[in-house]
Amino acid sequence: MDTNRQQVIIKVFFAKYKNTLGPQVISFVEELLDRHGIEDEDVASSVEHLAREYNRQDDAEMVVRLDVLRRVYETMQNSQTTGDEDLMDDRLDTDSQLYFVDAFEMPMWHWSPERSTFEKLSRKLTVSGSPESRVLAVRDRLNIIKQTILRNDNFSPRPFGGAGRETFLRLSTTKDLLGRTGVDFLLFGMLAHNQEGKLCLEDLDGKVALDVTIEAHTSEGFFTDGCFALVEGTYTDEEVLLVNAIGHPPCERRAETRAIYGHIDFLGKGATTVLEDNRLAEQLSEHTQLTFFILSDLWLDHPRTMVGLRKLFQNCIENNWLPKVFIMCGNFSSKGVAKGSGRNIMKYQDDFDALADLIASYPVITRRCHFVFVPGPQDPCSSTILPRRPILPSFTTRLKAKIPKVYLASNPCRIRFFSQEIVVFREDMMARMLRNLVGVKPNPGTDDLKRYLVQSVIDQCHLSPLTTHIQPTLCEYDHSLRLYPMPTTLVLADKYERYELTYEGCHVFNPGSFLGASYAFSTYYPATGKSEPSELDV
Repeated sequence: MDTNRQQVIIKVFFAKYKNTLGPQVISFVEELLDRHGIEDEDVASSVEHLAREYNRQDDAEMVVRLDVLRRVYETMQNSQTTGDEDLMDDRLDTDSQLYFVDAFEMPMWHWSPERSTFEKLSRKLTVSGSPESRVLAVRDRLNIIKQTILRNDNFSPRPFGGAGRETFLRLSTTKDLLGRTGVDFLLFGMLAHNQEGKLCLEDLDGKVALDVTIEAHTSEGFFTDGCFALVEGTYTDEEVLLVNAIGHPPCERRAETRAIYGHIDFLGKGATTVLEDNRLAEQLSEHTQLTFFILSDLWLDHPRTMVGLRKLFQNCIENNWLPKVFIMCGNFSSKGVAKGSGRNIMKYQDDFDALADLIASYPVITRRCHFVFVPGPQDPCSSTILPRRPILPSFTTRLKAKIPKVYLASNPCRIRFFSQEIVVFREDMMARMLRNLVGVKPNPGTDDLKRYLVQSVIDQCHLSPLTTHIQPTLCEYDHSLRLYPMPTTLVLADKYERYELTYEGCHVFNPGSFLGASYAFSTYYPATGKSEPSELDV
């Protein structure tokens, strides 16, 4: 037993992946090192290979499981073609770069105003939360957006003077309003209604009532209870801010955020450097034929659904075009099983069994494709609060038994593929946002509404920019709803009509409902980071 080797093993697993090792796991890794005659100077790199492969597994946990680690080692041994094969070879199989991230397994990073950076919360998270964690969730949202605002060119003065130094925008707080009536201010905070029902703006220092009765200039996007906004106006004798203009905060592109916080492992699957991301993006660009199929509102109780899926699978076989991943989003029943009768629940399980039999009838698809199931608002989960747990395992026993590469995802869930981060969210967001508007640019068209929704979600760095009385959330898991850093791709699966938009480098699309005049879904091409609408004739 070599104490120095043990320290290296523990350091490698913990420093980059935050894994905890038990004594049996440490002994197993030591045994592997001795078996292969690894010299002391090569221990760190060898353990790094093993740790990286372990954390790529879907069932990897923070406390390293010996059975998973043993399986990883055996897989690595079976894949070697020569004794000195480099396990970090650039020609890695695409499966080794595919990670599915559950909302309830993402590490919690909160913003520290004292250190001006993110800090990882070490304690175990709970679904009940506490009064402190409810406040912290809102403060984190405000502070994360605010630090991106202050880095924006319009708010950051030039360090050595110049013509632009006098024209940059200057943020104030509600504390600065006291005793300064008749002065114009630019404030940043959360829009909400006070006890009297008046619209106000809240920040860390207090709140101020807003008067938007005059013709205020409203920027593009949806303004709802619970969203954060930049508000410009004049403070009056009535202690009210007479609003002249209101707008969403400027967003920060993914590349800019990664350049600052690239060392932080937001997803819990191992941090990568910008250089590694560039190398992975270059590798991914070579896989031009690789695709993801995304389907939404897959009503398994509707007779046309199974016909459409069979036609889709048959079309894949005939054209020799198999997607890497099938992402199937709810609702998986047209009748709302979450509040249904016992008969509806039994029918729901029978429908999933029928889906398992259908997929298994295509052995090539079963063997080569990954299947991801994301529950919808009306699917039976443990709660309707965001984020939602995966579909209850009692409904998917046959599915898991027959399909080897099935992943029952939370809602939302994330996929890390090479250098890309793909967020999948199933919620009827368009209707929810429109029902809770406190302001919007007048006379928007249909295309404007789609763009406003995308812009609002991205600018707010959050999938649900609403107050918790409108959309309840688990406060200690609110970080799983963040869109910071900005993802590469965002799937906003909605019963609203389909669209594809790219906003500030983030590709956003809605696949629409599978059933309609045709069988509709979206095809996503990771090599280009773009999607296209797809359909099969009825």
